[in-house]
Amino acid sequence: MELKWERARQLRNAATDAERHLWSYLRREQLAGWKFRRQYPVAGFITDFICIPACLVIELDGGQHADAHRYDADRTRLIQGEGYRVVRFWNDDVLLRVDAVLEEILRYLDEG
Repeated sequence: MELKWERARQLRNAATDAERHLWSYLRREQLAGWKFRRQYPVAGFITDFICIPACLVIELDGGQHADAHRYDADRTRLIQGEGYRVVRFWNDDVLLRVDAVLEEILRYLDEG
């Protein structure tokens, strides 16, 4: 198995609380019938969540991202270069305001 797919599997098995929480709403096409995958490689990076039919990537950011603006911007640019839209949410928003996060994701899916 390629290294990127092995790393994706490791990340799925070590998901953060926010990733597990959001995944409970995205898995099994629960969100308006859209199919999502988690920890999926794109453009040399492993995305948190991806909806391939809608060309939408969802990234969850924790405190470590507060100082990683340049890295995140480069990562976003490269993923967008593959034809995907990237939307970012803070972990706290997913854990404390998941309904608002899901509404925003649906808006992006509908705009697709």
